[in-house]
Order: sequence, then structure tokens, then C-alpha cells
Amino acid sequence: MSEVFKILVVNPGSTSSKLGLFENEQMIAEKKINHSAEELANFPKIIDQVDFRRHCMDEFLREQNVKPHTLSAVVGRGGLLKPIPGGTYRVTPPIMEDLKSARYGEHASNMGALLAHTFTQDYSIPSFIVDPVVVDEYQKIARYSGLKEIPRVPIWHALNVMAVVRQTCKNEGFELKEDNFVVAHIGGGISVSAIEKGRCIDVSNGLEAGPFTPERAGSLPTTQLVNLCFSGKYTHAEIKKLLVGRGGMVNHLGTSSLMEVEERIKDGDLACKEVFEAMCYQIAKEIGSYVAVLRGQVRR
Repeated sequence: MSEVFKILVVNPGSTSSKLGLFENEQMIAEKKINHSAEELANFPKIIDQVDFRRHCMDEFLREQNVKPHTLSAVVGRGGLLKPIPGGTYRVTPPIMEDLKSARYGEHASNMGALLAHTFTQDYSIPSFIVDPVVVDEYQKIARYSGLKEIPRVPIWHALNVMAVVRQTCKNEGFELKEDNFVVAHIGGGISVSAIEKGRCIDVSNGLEAGPFTPERAGSLPTTQLVNLCFSGKYTHAEIKKLLVGRGGMVNHLGTSSLMEVEERIKDGDLACKEVFEAMCYQIAKEIGSYVAVLRGQVRR
């Protein structure tokens, strides 16, 4: 009889924690825990949420009657690291240091490796990350911006996007290495990617650009942004938080919860409806632009 590996998976998002328990490739339990903007406002930095999110993981294991020491491995969503190819990586001290110091930026996914590694510290269980958000397979032309000092860099939802593409190929009989796809990841962060023959050749930066999201500002008029930065109203840290964490629907409507937005629209809140439709409009524009990147040759 083949060995059974029990694996705990954590995907920390900007507004939720997604947890899964696997036996080999079979998922035996899953849970999504939504976190309100008010709840997360108690943590000045994303890294400050680690203990809070670990508590969610411990509670999930208790609900499944699983003792942590019986796990074979814990896998976390990869965070903002130096650009690397897609793949599976063991959590190491250099990875931990870069994520703790936010060397390459703050993002909810930074907690993935840190959360997984808490089980290594407590129970000597191996910890890994898979397809972090910095997977870089850009075509050269996609790196250019209008300023040579600021090249475009990919920060995207690589883990989810590539999983969806692989599953679509499996379900529909498409060929990953032969077909092209445009994929929109829509969550607390949004990224739209052009996948050419299994490689992401261009993608909207899910942290700094693209459509506005439930809690991110997305692309902005640059002159107005510069004026806001030098207005004296905000510190450097406050501006960064305004762009990522308190932007998008949080800025317009005071909430990042789409469920709350839906209820407000049902209750006749026309201003809420307009903001929601504006976000959808921007997502649709982004999808169309990435179809153009693939010259219209898109399987799905």
C-alpha cells in the first residue's frame, strides 16, 4: 500500500484565509475565512497578522480532528521575493528574512511561507511555497514603462492562475504548451494575465496597477498621485496603505466585502452600484487588452 501524505495548505489573501487539508492529491477538507476591513485594521503591518492567521489554521485543524504533529508537510502561498521561475520551493532562512523585512514589498501572500514555517518551528514539519506571486516569465517588450528608472515587473496571482489553466486544459482537452489563455484573478487583489503556451508573457501588476479592487487603488493618474503624495496630508507609509489596503471599494464605500456591496445594491444604493460597475468595467477593459497581447489568438 502506498504511503499517504497529509498536507495542510494555507492561502492568505488580503481579505481572506483559505485553508485546505489533503491526503496526497485528494482534498479532504477546505475552509474559507473572510476578514473584514475593520478586523484587519487592528494590524498596522501585514506581517503583524501572522499570529492571528495561525490561530485560524489551528482552529481548522481542531475542527478536522487533526493533530498538527501528524502532518507530512505544510504549504503556503508564495510572497514577494526576488523574481524566480515557477515551481515548488522549500522555506529557507533567506526566504523568511526577505518576507519578514518586506524587502520586495508588503503583500498578504508574504504570510504564506511564514505561516507554513511556524509548523516547522513547532513540530519540525517541512514547509514549502509554490508558484509565488513574483514568478517572472515576462517577454522582454513587456518590461518597458514610460520611465527607464521604473521597469514593469510581474506581481500576480501565479499560483491560482496556473492552477486554473492546468485544470481547464485537463477538463477541456486543451494543451498547456500549445494553447493561449487570458486569465482574470478577481479577489481582494486583481490581476489579468496573458498565458502563451504555458508561460505568462505579460500580466497586470496585481499590487500596483490594473483595475481598482475591493481594497487596492489600481492604476492612477500619475500627476494627481504625485500631487497627493506631496500635499502634506499623508506620510509615506499612509500613502502606501491608501494605495494597497484602503483603496478601491474601501476608499469609495468603506468596505471590501462584496457580499455587503451586493446587499447595499439590492437595497437601492445607486452610488454603491455605480462603484461596483466601475470596477467591473475596468476589469473588462484589462481582459480586452491582454487578448490584444496574444494577438487575438486565445483558446479561452
